[in-house]
Amino acid sequence: LQVELHLQPAACEGDPTRLTQVIANLIGNAVRFTPSGGTIVLTTLGGADVRFTVADTGPGINAEHLPHIFERFYRVDAARSRATGGTGLGLAIVKHVLQRHGAELEIDSTPGKGSTFTCHFPPERIVEAEASLAT
Repeated sequence: LQVELHLQPAACEGDPTRLTQVIANLIGNAVRFTPSGGTIVLTTLGGADVRFTVADTGPGINAEHLPHIFERFYRVDAARSRATGGTGLGLAIVKHVLQRHGAELEIDSTPGKGSTFTCHFPPERIVEAEASLAT
């Protein structure tokens, strides 16, 4: 498994425990579903448009499942989920935490090629990255 990091200083106000949970869930899913030899790319974009992106070369998600993946206990493929673990709660938690922070989650997924999950934070949550590092 190859992991690439493309990180710019980025900071937003919010509950650090819950935002860490979002990041951990998205990265955990990418690790869980990306096959050996695959790639995970983590990207942060700072400035006036703070984003956090997790992209993987896993199996991807068919379009008919996308409207349901945030439902509690929903699993795209029950057999694969049993093999890889998980409760079906991770993305429901991600969506709830991001909503509480006024953020949005964009998903781009192509079966057989992988998925990209991007968290967009609203301008009122964005703080200067340099200022947040000083505290």
